[in-house]
Amino acid sequence: MSAPQLLSAWAGHWTGDGTGVTVILPPPGTVASGEVRGGAPATREFALLEPGRLVDRVDAVVLSGGSAFGLAAGDGVMRLLRERGQGFPTDLGPVPIVVGMSLFDGSVATEPPGAAEGRAAALAALSGEPFRTGAVGAGTGATVGKWRGVLSPGGVGRATGRVGAATVEAIAVVNAWGDVLTGDSVPVESVRAPFPVQNTTIAVVLTDARLSKADCHLLAQSGHTGFARALHPAHSRYDGDAVVALATGEVDGADLDLLRAVTAEVMADAIRAAVRPS
Repeated sequence: MSAPQLLSAWAGHWTGDGTGVTVILPPPGTVASGEVRGGAPATREFALLEPGRLVDRVDAVVLSGGSAFGLAAGDGVMRLLRERGQGFPTDLGPVPIVVGMSLFDGSVATEPPGAAEGRAAALAALSGEPFRTGAVGAGTGATVGKWRGVLSPGGVGRATGRVGAATVEAIAVVNAWGDVLTGDSVPVESVRAPFPVQNTTIAVVLTDARLSKADCHLLAQSGHTGFARALHPAHSRYDGDAVVALATGEVDGADLDLLRAVTAEVMADAIRAAVRPS
């Protein structure tokens, strides 16, 4: 399923055989923060997203399959952005700030995404093609329900909400150990709990509100609230659940607490959309 591009950002996929990469390229000056709550994360540059760190802006977020191997996709995005003159300014030239999050899929045993695949996804984003959801990009090899021993398809989901003049959008790549909740939850006593390491849900919250880095950190926390509403169980020891929040700053005066409330709602909707038949 295809939809227009994200707010004022660009997003694109590289889709391979059972794995893939999704790249989000926000406009220059986008403020960012993030938070990890799962017990088994595979991330790149997450320490600089902490509110007390020097850099408060990012140039790209890379979502990939391949677990820790797939973090190499960020190298291709970083080199492409340096060619375009983007990045944190230094005396030796710009250093693009590229944040990465990866999930565990079957490519761990074969050919996980690397720099070439990351570059291809970034070029797809820059081409302006409609943003697809479902079993594409980083969600190509995603599955859910593994705590019950049932491999149901996961994928990429997207949802949008509004707070006054501001918009909040969530992109979730759902490869959860638990179930995506569409009704009653599964009784815990009926669970077999296999597949303890092949999981993780990763997501991006994007808003056009003007926010500080500390505000974005709170928005990322609210994204995790959406995880807890739509996944059961969420944030297990076997998931690397992580959220990055991006604020592009076009809209002044948005109420932060209302933005957080809507963020939780749209994140839950994006997670459900990732497994909903189109």
